[in-house]
Amino acid sequence: MTSNASSLATSLVQSVDWLAVAPPTIAALAGLAVLVADLFLPEHRKHLLGWGAIAGLALAALALLPLLDGDRSTFCLTTGAHACSYTADTFTLVIQFLVLGGALLTALLSFSALDDLKLPAGEFWFLLLSSASGAALLPASRDLATLVIALEVASLPAFALVGLRRGDRLSSEAALKFFLSSVTATAVMLLGVSFVYAATGSLHLSRIADALTHVDPRLDTLAQAGVVLTLVGFAFKTAAVPFHFWVPDTYVGAPVPVAAYLSVIGKAVGFSGLILVTVLAFPSYADVWGPAVAVLAALTMTAGNAAALRQRPERSFSAVRLLAWSSVAQAGYLLVPIAAAGYADSDQGASRAIGSTVSYALMYAVVNLGAFAVAALVARTSPANRLTDYRGLYAARPAAALALGFFLLCLAGLPPGVIGLFAKVTVFSAAVDAGLGWLAVVMALNVVVALYYYLQWTTVLFRTSEPAAETEPVPAAGAAVTRPRAVPLTAAIALTAAAGIALSGAPQLVLRFASSTLL
Repeated sequence: MTSNASSLATSLVQSVDWLAVAPPTIAALAGLAVLVADLFLPEHRKHLLGWGAIAGLALAALALLPLLDGDRSTFCLTTGAHACSYTADTFTLVIQFLVLGGALLTALLSFSALDDLKLPAGEFWFLLLSSASGAALLPASRDLATLVIALEVASLPAFALVGLRRGDRLSSEAALKFFLSSVTATAVMLLGVSFVYAATGSLHLSRIADALTHVDPRLDTLAQAGVVLTLVGFAFKTAAVPFHFWVPDTYVGAPVPVAAYLSVIGKAVGFSGLILVTVLAFPSYADVWGPAVAVLAALTMTAGNAAALRQRPERSFSAVRLLAWSSVAQAGYLLVPIAAAGYADSDQGASRAIGSTVSYALMYAVVNLGAFAVAALVARTSPANRLTDYRGLYAARPAAALALGFFLLCLAGLPPGVIGLFAKVTVFSAAVDAGLGWLAVVMALNVVVALYYYLQWTTVLFRTSEPAAETEPVPAAGAAVTRPRAVPLTAAIALTAAAGIALSGAPQLVLRFASSTLL
């Protein structure tokens, strides 16, 4: 009896592959190191915390390299069928690269914001690294419990980042709206997870997928309700309609770098979770979530573009609001291949559809972060950040104007933003191949509609400024970017512009994911 008990205890001990979990672990440890260092550094050396955060994120990204030689899994069950809670496969590595790279660029954007807005440096860098570690954990999660924990680790620091401007009414309101909306979505998702667990008896995605193929007929309604409710939390993170109302006010109230972070890394978190639960856990219920995601995609891109068209150029923060509504519309495009995966005839077809979402997400991450970087630069001299503040930007800052024009054309899918055009074609093809002709038509119409506001903003950059109408004059070229804290911001613009140009010159670097097997 003692021998059997000892054997059972031994079999339940799970080994840990520290190399597999290195990327999110390094980001988390860097956050703790920054928080401790903040206690000992004098005020005039607080900028070193930012460079420490960048070093931590760079080291976490480099930790992806040893994982390229094959899939690795850890935290696996040692009894019964093989099931793991953490898997570092191709999908995981691509999303972790996007998350960590996006967080690193956000860190570069944040140096000047910390100075200009007098934000507490230690808290800011700790929260950014903590959120990034949760975002890097999520794509590797292979059970619902780990998914929910990773989602909350990524989200909770983000609430604090949005409301970090103490005493600012807009910031406080934005954080509160973001928090209440997210908590409601999480509560609904947890209810769905409990339904799925009750119907299947497992939290591991692979076991859930098997159990749902022969679920007890008496529990079928419960399982269907669980599937739908589980998707709600991730739909909120993707800013899909009707879970998008928090986006514009949150982006406006948050510091511009934090808005950039939410628009890219926040979406990566939502789409990663949505892909994992739909394709890996609920494939047998594709007839439930496939049509639902297709309708969400159509509503999201239409609502986002319609709201973006209504933005008044002279309104305060209209530039950030336009980017916010643009990100909602872009979320609609990203949902299209996920919906197509629900109509795929085989696992390989579903994986190709998911590849289209990943390729589009990589393009979107680069150019959207670049657009926010230029917005952060303009906000230094025009805090209201109106679209009218960009009039004549080319005359004052030619490089920044050209970069922003390029980013906007990429988002519109027009040359020379070739990568934006190719990415939209892959998403469009995924819808057509899945037989979703109506969704492809809706997407085509929305792409045409979006051309108006992207081109309108682009033309403003090259118009002659009107000094008499300006309330916040734009300084001469280079006047605002010579200060030491603006150097990382300039570097972020240069890096995103270089990456966008490189991808437009060789779009196959991203588009190969559209035809590869990621899951």
